[in-house]
Amino acid sequence: MATYTARLADLPEPEIADLIAARPNLSMHAMDGLLMDGVPLNAVADALGTPTWVISAPTLRARYQAMAHALDQAGLGAHVHYAVKANDHLAVLRVLGAEGAGADVVSEGELRRARLAGIAPTNIVFSGVGKTVAELRHALAEGISQINVESAEELDILSAVASAAGRTARVALRVNPDVDAGTHAKISTGRARDKFGIAYEDAASLYARAAALPGIRPVGLAVHIGSQILSMAPYRAAYARIADLVQTLRAAGLTVESVDCGGGLGIGYADEPGGNPASLAGAIRASLHNLGLKLMVEPGRWLVGPAGVLLASVVLEKRVGDPANGSRFVVLDAAMNDLIRPAMYDAFHGIVPLSAVDAVRPAGAADVVGPVCESGDTFARGRLLPPLAAGARVAILDAGAYGAVMSSTYNARPLAAEAMLDPSAGPSGFAVIRERQKLEDLWAAEIVPDWLKSGIG
Repeated sequence: MATYTARLADLPEPEIADLIAARPNLSMHAMDGLLMDGVPLNAVADALGTPTWVISAPTLRARYQAMAHALDQAGLGAHVHYAVKANDHLAVLRVLGAEGAGADVVSEGELRRARLAGIAPTNIVFSGVGKTVAELRHALAEGISQINVESAEELDILSAVASAAGRTARVALRVNPDVDAGTHAKISTGRARDKFGIAYEDAASLYARAAALPGIRPVGLAVHIGSQILSMAPYRAAYARIADLVQTLRAAGLTVESVDCGGGLGIGYADEPGGNPASLAGAIRASLHNLGLKLMVEPGRWLVGPAGVLLASVVLEKRVGDPANGSRFVVLDAAMNDLIRPAMYDAFHGIVPLSAVDAVRPAGAADVVGPVCESGDTFARGRLLPPLAAGARVAILDAGAYGAVMSSTYNARPLAAEAMLDPSAGPSGFAVIRERQKLEDLWAAEIVPDWLKSGIG
């Protein structure tokens, strides 16, 4: 099955107007330039500079409601646990938690963030292939809803930890159904060769052993086959295998109360349609609806990806070779340390000028790059963009997921500022949710031993 990136390579380059038209939260105003949910992005850049992340609370709410509505319309009664890894900012968690979302976490840090944002422990599921003893102890002390166990070894560790604490862990076994989701190899998680989950053929016997272990109460199964999935065929295949396993376990006299259906629903990064929650709900319903199960899903990217953009300014345009036929580089003040997805996954992100005048100028091919000293510090190659003078601003689209959360300070570059759009923010329509990191903060926690403090300079 072709990967998402390969499929995009076969599509025509979308024009700027097409990128905007494909996103209902974006519009271009003749005077104010690019708007996100009615807020001029130039106003955010004027106030905070660039690079700056912008996340829209109205878009977060609308997408959560669309997901929940699709599940309800399908008669599934499935609960949404937001995959915190996609964007773990407390403000994002507060918005989604207020809508009713639970949390799917993969570390003690994410669990603590979810709790700090007000998400109840009974609405938290702990996933991940390498939970430490300390993390398991903390999850048990918090009384979270469920721990998704990924191996026989982890099950034994959890049994010992729970027994020592005098607690009973509610456990779902994460099953690897050996289904290829057809996405990038680095975000596929449901194939036999991937590190995640319990081999399908081992799941029934391990579930029976879990039922006999002290401190363990097996309550169900979990499955997650990857990220940025647009076809429903892999979901249908995975859920059919899980349904068969539920019936096998019940036939053996074991109790199966729930199935965690995972996440991974993709979005349209160019101008192609994104994943449809109603289609996902239909895939779940086809296999799992009539089994009397409590169902849950774990969307991340689909909820937050389109709600965020990264604002950047042009440092300069660099021409190499013949002016007419040579290479053109648009150098931004944002870099791979801010948004690493293009460097890591060859990921496509739309790039749109904030100026309405720039947006309608004739476009030519350009490589869009950052200032980091790596050839991989490239956001796009051969992208159709108008001439962009120094100081011109652009928005890198669909950066709300796996953007700010994966940022670093490589090349001693401070973490970018972050803003949240919301009508409650007052006349400006936005509020700062993270100040730009100061240069001196980069080394504030570093300790130079006394024996290195002399003899220099």
